[in-house]
Amino acid sequence: MKWGITAANVNDFSRPVEAISYPQQMAVALTGIIWTRYSVVINPVNYNLMLVNVVMGATGLYQLSRKIRADYMQDTSSLLK
Repeated sequence: MKWGITAANVNDFSRPVEAISYPQQMAVALTGIIWTRYSVVINPVNYNLMLVNVVMGATGLYQLSRKIRADYMQDTSSLLK
C-alpha cells in the first residue's frame, strides 16, 4: 500500500504546483520519516519497510519544496525589469 502512495506522489511531480496540498504532503513526509525511524529500531531491522518509507518521505519533502518555492520564493527575473 505504501508503494502505491509513493508511486502516486511520484506521478504528481508533473501536476501544477497549485494542485499540491500542504497538509497532504506534510502527512506523507512525516509518515515516511517516522516509520523509517521505527523500521531501524525494531529487531530484526526491516529493510523493505525502511526503503519504502525513505522514498515516501523523500517524495513528500520534494513536493513540499516545490510548493514552498512557488508560494514564497520570489521570481528574481521580475526584479530585473
